[in-house]
Amino acid sequence: MEDCVTRFALFLCIIATTAFATSQTCTPGTSKGEKGSPWIVNEIGCWTSFVREDKAEVHIFKLNFNNPENAIFQINLTDAKPMHLILTSAETAYGLCYLNSKVHLYTNQNSTITLHNAKEQSFQRNFHLIQGLPSEEEELIKWATETFGGVTSFATLSNVDHITSTGTQGERHLCKGTKPGSPICTLEIEDLLEKHFMKIQSNPIKFCFPQQQASSPETELHIINIAENSSIRNVSLHVHAKKQTRVFMRGPQGTMWTFINPQHTSFASNNEITLNHASASHKIPPALTLTSDTASDVQRMALYHFKVSTFASYTELELKESRISLVLKKNESPTVAPSVPAPGNPVATNSPTQIPMVIMLYTAADYQTPIDFNTKIQTNKRIFAEISGNTLGSLVLTWKVTKCILRSKGSCLAEKNLPFFPVDCPSNSCPNRARFTFSIEQLQELSSTTWDMECDVSFCYTEQCAYGGKASRNLEFTQPCPEAPTEPCINGLPGVLGIAFGGFLIGVLLVGALWFIKIKTGYPTGLEMNSTVVNIPGCPCSGAKRQPVSTNPSPSENSSANASIGSTQSTPTSSMA
Repeated sequence: MEDCVTRFALFLCIIATTAFATSQTCTPGTSKGEKGSPWIVNEIGCWTSFVREDKAEVHIFKLNFNNPENAIFQINLTDAKPMHLILTSAETAYGLCYLNSKVHLYTNQNSTITLHNAKEQSFQRNFHLIQGLPSEEEELIKWATETFGGVTSFATLSNVDHITSTGTQGERHLCKGTKPGSPICTLEIEDLLEKHFMKIQSNPIKFCFPQQQASSPETELHIINIAENSSIRNVSLHVHAKKQTRVFMRGPQGTMWTFINPQHTSFASNNEITLNHASASHKIPPALTLTSDTASDVQRMALYHFKVSTFASYTELELKESRISLVLKKNESPTVAPSVPAPGNPVATNSPTQIPMVIMLYTAADYQTPIDFNTKIQTNKRIFAEISGNTLGSLVLTWKVTKCILRSKGSCLAEKNLPFFPVDCPSNSCPNRARFTFSIEQLQELSSTTWDMECDVSFCYTEQCAYGGKASRNLEFTQPCPEAPTEPCINGLPGVLGIAFGGFLIGVLLVGALWFIKIKTGYPTGLEMNSTVVNIPGCPCSGAKRQPVSTNPSPSENSSANASIGSTQSTPTSSMA
């Protein structure tokens, strides 16, 4: 039932787009045309610095042909350096060879490759048929290593037309001062254009262009279709476009598409897509269902999905290898000059997945009051920032800010890491954005007031995160104006301690002065003779031990006081009598 619903939905999509898309489809072919295929196909191979002691190189060519009618090739190695060349192919093929006396050619005794001119008398000693020559890549490399001591290169050549030597050394050049690498070739997806010792010309893969090209020079749509009977299951794509590029990919069930730094690219596929980065990667589930591999159905579905009326190219792949790499050729047409943002607008930076990102600043954590782009920010204020943008289609990603830096403008260049704290921003209530807060007060000795702020953003799908791009904007800082004090104030802890010590010193001096007066006079300051202090036991001024100050009391003293003193003085006299 579910399969029927899917087919019915696909049928409706195709019908809905037939009215405007019929004239925009094209039929793929192998004609080279004026433009040629927009994609470079790289397959399995390897390359080392191995050269035998007799200065001979060892090369292996694996030939694949999709169409028996095109399985005819030519090898011209008249200018080649001394080498041992091994040819292998699973298909019936016919080759025309031109070799010099220092080139030795090897094929399987039961090989499906038929070589002409190589069996002439002058080439008999340079042509070798090997019984039981392995056909599987790893086994073939192992055999060549045991036979010749190592392998200089291994190349997979699909639908090859001409192989021509450039007359240069075939070993891989290493950096000066490094030791030669291992003679063992490790197979991986490689770029044949890097191998400067040979020129490869292949019959083009099937492709076509619609009669009406994209009207906008700023965007283009490329369609890639892998045939159901193809062996391809893993495809790496390298898209380094300077303008907005859309890629629609269709493949058999189980095909995996991996984007390597897809700059300025949006994409869609009926298969799983992996966004790959050096530090992490995450997977994107299929965006649609499409089982038909016919060119017209795939082209119409691509037009319908991206809501456009035309496309730039259609490419059809049917190769024997399970892993390939596709590189989009650089567009040689004049590129559109990038527009300069008008003053007052934040700078948006395109991420590798064509998601324009903008940094906005706010004064508070509620993110309700934005700061104008031309407003100078005081260094003692805490700022709340938000990076936002639109993702591709309905894909929900969680955004994370991983790093922010400040770059000064002007003649004195400087770069500083900007400390920040992330602000919780759940994807369900805060989609397609990341929030954080920072303060410039943490950075001491800013050498400039005008800076470029640049932040790295990662996109996370479930628990997998990958680099998403950079967002940037201009910032201008200003120091806060100090407020003039209205009355004298104590500035800091040293002032408080100084005042306290001064008070303590004054108190000590006053107490010392009082004790000095007391010692010299013998009287407590401010006390009368009849004070209760004179009767305190142990007081030096109390009782009979106190000596009178004067024998002539003043007239102001009362009579009772004088009588008391006189009686006190006569008592010892009567006692002695």
